[in-house]
Amino acid sequence: MSDLLSLDQAPAGLGAALRDAGFEQFTAIQHAVLQPELSDRDLRISSQTGSGKTVALGLLLGPSVAEACAQQLPRKARGPRAAAPVALLIAPTRELAGQLGRELTWLYAPLGARVLVVTGGTSVMQERTGLQKRPQVIIGTPGRLLDHLRAGAMTLDQLTTIALDEADEMLDMNFEEELDGILGYAPEARRTHLVSATFPREVVKLANRLQKDAISVQGTALGEANADIEHVVMRVRQADRFNAAINVLLRYPEDKTLLFVRTRTETVRLADELCAAGLAARALNGEMTQRERTAVFTQFRSGAVKYLVATDVAARGLDVQDIGRVIQVDLPDNADVFTHRSGRTGRAGRRGTNVIFAAARAEFRVKGLLRGAGVQAQLAPIPTPEEIFRAADERIGDGFLQDLEMSDDLDGRARRLAERLLKKHSPEELVACLLKRETERTQGTPRQVRDDAKLAGRDRKPRKGGPKATGRRRPQGGDFITYQVSWGAHTGADTRRLLAMVCRRGDVTSDAVGAIRVAPKSSTIEISSTVAQEFERAVARPDERNPRAKFRRWNPDAGAKRPRHRAASAS
Repeated sequence: MSDLLSLDQAPAGLGAALRDAGFEQFTAIQHAVLQPELSDRDLRISSQTGSGKTVALGLLLGPSVAEACAQQLPRKARGPRAAAPVALLIAPTRELAGQLGRELTWLYAPLGARVLVVTGGTSVMQERTGLQKRPQVIIGTPGRLLDHLRAGAMTLDQLTTIALDEADEMLDMNFEEELDGILGYAPEARRTHLVSATFPREVVKLANRLQKDAISVQGTALGEANADIEHVVMRVRQADRFNAAINVLLRYPEDKTLLFVRTRTETVRLADELCAAGLAARALNGEMTQRERTAVFTQFRSGAVKYLVATDVAARGLDVQDIGRVIQVDLPDNADVFTHRSGRTGRAGRRGTNVIFAAARAEFRVKGLLRGAGVQAQLAPIPTPEEIFRAADERIGDGFLQDLEMSDDLDGRARRLAERLLKKHSPEELVACLLKRETERTQGTPRQVRDDAKLAGRDRKPRKGGPKATGRRRPQGGDFITYQVSWGAHTGADTRRLLAMVCRRGDVTSDAVGAIRVAPKSSTIEISSTVAQEFERAVARPDERNPRAKFRRWNPDAGAKRPRHRAASAS
């Protein structure tokens, strides 16, 4: 690689815009994509979250956008006409599309370029009006882009470059069919770039199909871009994870915090728990309307709300620079998701902390996640009420002392009130009363949470009379309740599909599921008693995806003998 480039060497004269935005030099990925030997190649851009991939993509597109702006002729024809962008960016979520739009808008402002974002959940007619203004750059989600193409509101005849951002997430969200539909409108002579923090096997397979003579460009290796992030593992039982989250937030109330859970329902449940504990929190999930999501996101960005509980999909594209802490309340599915979550903090040169909650029995899984993400973590205990109160007292005391040092001249009204009170009470009594009021005003109630590390040895002891053929470890925290589900092997049920359906229908994580046994016409599953009540309420709701699957508690004494099952592992 050649010597480091300066901002003055940015294509299309974009260096001035970068300086105005506070850039002093290119990041590693931005420098990498600007190498002359890559000027005509399709690129697979891989770099850690928070390393400047969006601006790198903008620099790649800069020359064609500048040329299109220079050649843009005044409109003479009457009536609407289709938009014909030179650059098309596809994002999996509305939030990520919005982030791309904001970044490229300021970057291309000196060029006079028009950047338009089109996503589901917004006004189609308003977007059609924007398309008629002939934007040079269009950014959107797959479904909405395909809608506009099919309606003739936009054409890709002038397209020179198409880019897929977060390609792995698009595959996870089953957008491959929509992507094929969009690319069917694009000319063969184009550059196609794929951008992702990581490139798993499925994304490589997609890239091989969409790109020609592609070359991989890596800005920062795993673990390097997020060197400003401290990773901490806290051993927390599944049943205690909400209480543990409350204690962590009470211990570090100054940090703007993003909390990750697995399901949409749990975003609301945890946000409600936090609010009940005196912590102003909001939920962000895919069931919310776009207006609701935008309002919550704006509150979080501005600091009006310090705690945001989100699912992985909803949190994609959250471009908030001052998130001081991420809490992975539920473990991620893989190292790629771990990377995306933790990358929400430690951005723009700031320090950040990534907290992972995990039961002691999940030690090997956590080690695999850390190894796959290329990071190291340290074990830390869950903050205790005593530690939380002690830290709160220090903050309140330091705050009063700082106010005293800065208050050279207290107003007369305050002094007169102080003199009147001192005639009746000692200084110690008055200060103690003031501190008590301040403590009650600012401090929520910590929870008693047992550190699961102390119970790890008990979890490894063999159980007598437990299921022998399933190969699953039972989670801590109570007995199991067996349920029968009317879905068996004859209609396509297997262990993995049952586990996925049970977690989705019952709004539980896999840690709460015990043995799964598949029989020809029905199956049985074991659910931890700590979540059984919520599980029964959840599975009682109608399910459009599998309406024939009904759950009931298994009672072997209530009828015929228990059917013979084919035991299988759910892991």
